[in-house]
Amino acid sequence: MTALQDTAKPSRKSGEWKAVVILILLIPVLWSPPFLVRFFLYQPFSIPSSSMVPTLLIGDDVFAAKYAYGYSRYSFPGWLPPFSGRIFGSEPLRGDVIVFRLPSDTKVDYVKRVVGLPNDRIQMKEGQLFINDKPVTRRRLKDGVEDYACGIEPGTKAKRWWETLPNGASYEILDCIDNAYYDNTNVYTVPPGHVFVLGDNRDNSTDSRVLSTVGYVPMENIVGKVTRIYLSIGTDDVRPERIWMKVK
Repeated sequence: MTALQDTAKPSRKSGEWKAVVILILLIPVLWSPPFLVRFFLYQPFSIPSSSMVPTLLIGDDVFAAKYAYGYSRYSFPGWLPPFSGRIFGSEPLRGDVIVFRLPSDTKVDYVKRVVGLPNDRIQMKEGQLFINDKPVTRRRLKDGVEDYACGIEPGTKAKRWWETLPNGASYEILDCIDNAYYDNTNVYTVPPGHVFVLGDNRDNSTDSRVLSTVGYVPMENIVGKVTRIYLSIGTDDVRPERIWMKVK
């Protein structure tokens, strides 16, 4: 072995000392309040699409509570050792709006609403949601003009409904087109350890109805529960009425 090779190959002791020094230098960062909040409590996300209109609009910035359902390997940065399952895990409730890692590509984050829990049977009939063979209660609201959310001609009116799940969770949904592609489906039986999610903009959402892309979401893929909108910027200006709005 040449002298150059000797100097280019660090000793094990040298490598260990470097690791210790790096950890010591990182302590102020790791234990700083902003890092701890983002690491364990709340993670910010931006809404880039209209799939959750009218609950979430394009340009909304939201907080996801990471502690709501416990922690999985997707709760933390990728440089931590991966692990399976959830720590301090709990099951989401029907009606919760969640951020999760896409099952078909875990580098991508999605936001949708939980409507089905393990072993539930989910189906859509003429645009109405059925859970375990029972229609979910919905009340017709005044039609709204949805220029962008529906992806159709500007000024087109869309049906709005107030939907109430069996556990009492209530929220507004949007129905752009009668008898759209996913307004009538087969029965989906949610596997153990998974949830079934829908977008509130029912005709313009890629969600659990699309098995090839989203399908059933594993519990460990859930990053957190969306709790509040902390900032909202539209096409022209800030939307002050949405700032610090609670998400339900």
